Amino acid sequence: MAERVLITGGAGFIGSALGLHLRAKEKEIWVLDDLSFGRRELAPVDDDRFLRIDIRDKQKVLDGIRRVAPTQVLHLAAIHFIPYCNAHPVEAADININGTIHVLDACAATSSVKQVFVASTAAVYPVAEGPMAEDHPTGPVDIYGITKLAAERIAGEFCLRTGIPTIVGRFFNAFGPSETNPHLIPEVQRQIRSGQRVLRLGNLEPKRDFIHTSDMANAMEALMSAGLRGLEVFNIGRGIEYSVLEIVQAFERQLGEKLTIEVDPARVRKVERMHLLADVAKLKRSTGWAPEWGIDEGVATLLNEPLMEWKGMHA
Repeated sequence: MAERVLITGGAGFIGSALGLHLRAKEKEIWVLDDLSFGRRELAPVDDDRFLRIDIRDKQKVLDGIRRVAPTQVLHLAAIHFIPYCNAHPVEAADININGTIHVLDACAATSSVKQVFVASTAAVYPVAEGPMAEDHPTGPVDIYGITKLAAERIAGEFCLRTGIPTIVGRFFNAFGPSETNPHLIPEVQRQIRSGQRVLRLGNLEPKRDFIHTSDMANAMEALMSAGLRGLEVFNIGRGIEYSVLEIVQAFERQLGEKLTIEVDPARVRKVERMHLLADVAKLKRSTGWAPEWGIDEGVATLLNEPLMEWKGMHA
């Protein structure tokens, strides 16, 4: 019998890529998502394995997880576009903190659950130079990072209380198909696909570690298959930094055209870190994982992807 896996946020950007990856591994996939930001068509499951539930509803989360009776739960449901979180801190805390409590409490109350993965973020790290290892002191500088650091602490308490092996994955900057938030790469994609060759962007100096969602899904599956015990924290990134200019140049190479950048004051973040780079030595050492997608290969696929309208937020 195929292993039964529940993905919260499985109709979102990273969650849908994870679902496709695990389905290809012949897992029995179930998705829990309220579709506030995700899209039903992205969740790679039939209707009888899709639970439309808001993780803020404690009783519905409990009833849903008990009904599915999964062996593994991968909790990716969250609100994570940083400008939106900063503008809506109460909503961000309610979803990312209270929602995580509800999901983990339901896992504790469901005897079938043998392993849990909780998605966190590189935003829990402070402003610093050089690659961030998992033992680097935390110090988030935005509401999103604060809520996710709280979720990490809650995951640690859950593991101590239940003894269920728990993995925390600190996601660095994801890119790939079907992005559901207006981050840098999909915003460049959208402007180019709409015919613009003068791109209106925000902060140009920051460098980020961009990792393709296919590589992220592969990393999560490798971690869940590694036989880890207790609580373990892992960076999930590629280990290479790219500036905004370098991302635009990747689009230029694949497009075969010159692009011009104009700074849009409305897009400039007042609080911004200049570097965010993953040290992924622990992930590689524990699983043998290695990334397969580079920036150029990923950008090439995005130039041919249908554009999506973003739901519930704006850049």
